[in-house]
Amino acid sequence: MTRRLGRIAKIGSVGAPLLLGAAGIAAFLALWTLASKHLNNAVLLPTPLAVLESYRELIANGSLAQDVKASIVRVFAGFLLAAGLAVPLALLLAYSRILRGLVMPLVALLRPIPPIAWIPLAILWMGLGDPPSYFITAVAAFFPIFLNTFVGGTSLQQEHVNAARSLGAGTPALLLTVMLPSALPMIVTGLRIGLGQAWMAVVTAELIAAQSGLGYMIQISRLDLETPRVLVGMTVIGLLGATMIGALGLIERRLIVPWNYQR
Repeated sequence: MTRRLGRIAKIGSVGAPLLLGAAGIAAFLALWTLASKHLNNAVLLPTPLAVLESYRELIANGSLAQDVKASIVRVFAGFLLAAGLAVPLALLLAYSRILRGLVMPLVALLRPIPPIAWIPLAILWMGLGDPPSYFITAVAAFFPIFLNTFVGGTSLQQEHVNAARSLGAGTPALLLTVMLPSALPMIVTGLRIGLGQAWMAVVTAELIAAQSGLGYMIQISRLDLETPRVLVGMTVIGLLGATMIGALGLIERRLIVPWNYQR
């Protein structure tokens, strides 16, 4: 009996947020419909039904799938490049005061520069197409991943370092078996933030430096005054970004830092 009541309570605790979320979405759609009817201008604000019709058309002709694929490839390419550079570099700087003194001033100088400011140079260096999008996406994702990893690395307790060294651990073993596991919670936080930044950057890059992808679709639809298609691109970006960030959160809860969560 107690177990059954526990299951019911667990279902109720999961169902309540879902119901609240559904109610919030329904209220938003109702307000959107009322506002579009009041404006009576499909260019300024189309109805949700018009956006759904654009979804149907773009799915039917296959163009939405192609643009989604192009954007996802660019996001993952830039994100993986950024993570592959940021994590080991941040751990090395957290470990070495000499390297930290050499590199951190450069990081402080480059970090405030927005990714969009790199687009002219990226086009000059790489031309149009995928390479500048990879570069801009990597720049956007690099700094959140780097800074969170660096904070995680520098928060390592000195007692753990001393214990590892007393057992004969050299620098590679210290970085891989002590510092990396200790910094994992902050690394995953940086990855989640970096992935969101990567999505924002790839759309910006596609607006200017690409001829495919969701950002390019939004730009072409804007020029053609196809506002429903603009909203299709925006909502797809939101859904994809939220799904990927949620997947990272699930990996974090289940595999990487289970000690941080109650089961």
